[in-house]
Amino acid sequence: QVHLKESGGGLVQAGDSLRLSCVATGATLDIYTMAWFRQAPGKEREFVASFTWTDEREEYLPSVKARFTISGDSAKNTIFLQMDSLKPEDTAVYYCATKSSNKALYLFWGQGTQVTVSS
Repeated sequence: QVHLKESGGGLVQAGDSLRLSCVATGATLDIYTMAWFRQAPGKEREFVASFTWTDEREEYLPSVKARFTISGDSAKNTIFLQMDSLKPEDTAVYYCATKSSNKALYLFWGQGTQVTVSS
């Protein structure tokens, strides 16, 4: 079992920045990839970015790749999502999730942190 706790969300204006954090506890040795997803009101949850511990590989949703940066601190079992040049369409609940291998599903999820970007 992996437990995830997100933090760092808030209300900002368009063009501002936020840095989200996600701390993993529990069976952290089983974690292969940690990722961020988001869900806006009335929309389906979508993948935002992922970080794979073995090779520090980063993957991004194309629409955020130039503005968001994912990183990880293995000593603290924590990933971060630096979000710059935020847009109103980035408004969503941001969730952290983990999977145990490249082909596995994301099995463990956090409770989410709200990001609201005003225009």
